[in-house]
Amino acid sequence: MPAPLIRVARHAAARASAFAPAWPMALLGVLAAAAPASAQLRNGPAGEPPLELPRLSQPIELDGLVGEGEWSGAAEIEGVMHLPDFGATPSEHTVFLVAHDDGYLYFACRAYDSDPSQVRVTTLARDASTFINDACGIRLDTYNDDENSLLFNGTPAGVRTDWAFANDAGSVNQDWNAFWDAAGAMTDYGWSVEMRIPFSSVGFQVEDGRVVMGFSLARSVVRRNETTVHPAIPPNWGPASLAKPSYMRKMVLYGVEPTRPVYLTPYVLGGGGYTYGISEPGDTYDRDDERVTEAGLDARYALTRNLNLDVSINTDFAQVEADDQQVNLTRFSLFFPEKRRFFQERRAVFEVPLGGQERLFHSRRIGLVNGEQVRIFGGARMIGRVGDWDLGFIDMQTDDHGGFPGENLGVLRLRRRVLNDFSYLGGILTSRLGDDGSYNVLYGADASIRLFGQDYLTVNVAQSYDDLEPSEVSELDRSLARVNWQRRGTDGFVYAADVTRAGLVFEPGMGFLSRRDYLSGDGSFGYGWRPGPGSPLNSYSVGTTGSFFRRNVDASVESAAYGANAQLQTRGGHTVRGSVGRSYEDLVVPFRLSPDAVVPVGSYWFNDATLAYQAPMGGLLRPNVSVTAGQFYDGTRFSLALTPAWSLSRHLTLSAAYQLDRIQFEDRDERFVSHLARLRTELTFSTTTSASAFVQYNTNGDIVSINARFRYNPSEGTDLYLVWNESLSPERDSLSPRPPLSTARTLLVKYSRTFPLTF
Repeated sequence: MPAPLIRVARHAAARASAFAPAWPMALLGVLAAAAPASAQLRNGPAGEPPLELPRLSQPIELDGLVGEGEWSGAAEIEGVMHLPDFGATPSEHTVFLVAHDDGYLYFACRAYDSDPSQVRVTTLARDASTFINDACGIRLDTYNDDENSLLFNGTPAGVRTDWAFANDAGSVNQDWNAFWDAAGAMTDYGWSVEMRIPFSSVGFQVEDGRVVMGFSLARSVVRRNETTVHPAIPPNWGPASLAKPSYMRKMVLYGVEPTRPVYLTPYVLGGGGYTYGISEPGDTYDRDDERVTEAGLDARYALTRNLNLDVSINTDFAQVEADDQQVNLTRFSLFFPEKRRFFQERRAVFEVPLGGQERLFHSRRIGLVNGEQVRIFGGARMIGRVGDWDLGFIDMQTDDHGGFPGENLGVLRLRRRVLNDFSYLGGILTSRLGDDGSYNVLYGADASIRLFGQDYLTVNVAQSYDDLEPSEVSELDRSLARVNWQRRGTDGFVYAADVTRAGLVFEPGMGFLSRRDYLSGDGSFGYGWRPGPGSPLNSYSVGTTGSFFRRNVDASVESAAYGANAQLQTRGGHTVRGSVGRSYEDLVVPFRLSPDAVVPVGSYWFNDATLAYQAPMGGLLRPNVSVTAGQFYDGTRFSLALTPAWSLSRHLTLSAAYQLDRIQFEDRDERFVSHLARLRTELTFSTTTSASAFVQYNTNGDIVSINARFRYNPSEGTDLYLVWNESLSPERDSLSPRPPLSTARTLLVKYSRTFPLTF
């Protein structure tokens, strides 16, 4: 163990010994003893018996055409309608086929269509949304844990989409990718697709010579907003219902012993660019030219069937995608998602959510300082399952940057099922250790218990230790505790109640927490229902919400809000949402929106309302709009958001976003007006070659940013990127000193290739 880590660990242990270690370890021990047995074999919720998956005698050659001969040994399955009328006979006939051999799981779909000319393929882009193309797919609960699932979807054009779901489909990671293949084809009866998923790409457990997995199958006919599913999973939990592992059917595979290949992925990166910064006297701009030549290596090895080790040398986190710019109308930090591939696999294992975007660990904190990239010398990541435990471990070392020291950043996460198949208990430890002796260490425990039906109780407790905290603070001041009770779903009665307390110096150095030193509470209650066949509407819902934040220092209320909302969706997929709300904010320091708009210290009650329309996702033209109007502190607010998208063909998609925020304080003759515009063009020449351009303009920062890239992806793990990033100053004539039109430019070429080695 490195000396700084030993020093910090001893220091934290000494300060916490009187209080901290006892309760999380005791909780882990008591509940772990009640853990259910793994790899259970039982009928599905709809009564389907487990499916013994047939073994094929010879591999299937993927061409998209589901031949009778080569698929003759597969299990053939039909489904029922999922949407719009659950349980009804689908309008189009579908035959799903599933089988396996020693190395692969095979899935195919014969998708009959009465009018093949209307089959919808709007894009050839990898990881396209499952709601904009006709598609067939399989969802797998590979660990049979009723909590995590993987989606593999294919379209008539062979477009692949793979997503990872966690928390019984309560959260989704659309950036997860695996090694697998698919091919699609148009046929005289409609269309078909074939998939081949290597067992080495998914984790699973072998017990007594058998593998038990959960599975569900689905086909979408987007022009009718119709979905066919097997087994008969109801749509009670919204779009993610199909991926709920707790409602999947079980399948059993025998004689599956996956290989344990080593994946080596070297990369090379070259390019250059410049940035302009204001000179030290402040009267001119100086140009800083930079040339980039980098090379590195990522390696993956399966330590066991269920545990993967990733090692990275000179980790490449070059940005090939740009973050969406945001306009902040709050007093708190904005949350930006993690997009880097290194952190994607089974990302949910590391997540300890605290409600909303708050969390104890957020991998984006690694390798970024004040929004700027920091060189990562390398590190290791281990994730998978050991016995009944989910395990996640990351350790990375960064360089110093801009006066900030180099850091060693680590996280250890453990979690296992307890009490029943739908509950877990976990613990987490994070450390942020600077080369200058600075440190931040956090540990915590969490539990999510399914009480009955869809009612879940979630408990979080955590403590942090930081070198910047005062010398005399109580254990309560450095702690966080949260209790949440929630009924999950969209149909019938749904409700949630949450209470959280964060102490004065509680600081998740590798997490995201927008407020400090508070007691908060929020609750919601609603009801949703489906009118059934014959109604022009697919679903309705109504609800109420309320929340507050109280300062611990003086027990004063900092923020509060309550309101009501309603939503309806037509059978064709048109959605209308509306809400009204009343808010309270107590300012002890002025709230600065801009130099020309400042809200003074004081207490404010204000009201607003929002009305939004979302077009069917399967439409070729998708005009979406949202309007918010009303009061804002002691002024007025009008906000407009337009997010249209137009699929001109499978090769070209245009999408845009425009956000207008106009806030006026007439009594003080102040105003804040912000325009944020985005335009994205996606060209997909084929399923392997694409180009995109993303232009953003933000008047709040007077910035035009351009991100353009070309990607050649002939196979999973092989990528060639050409990337151009540019920042422009459109209002430079009004600035002093006058900046150049182009304030920054970067041109990069990156090539990476994965070599699988089997021993």
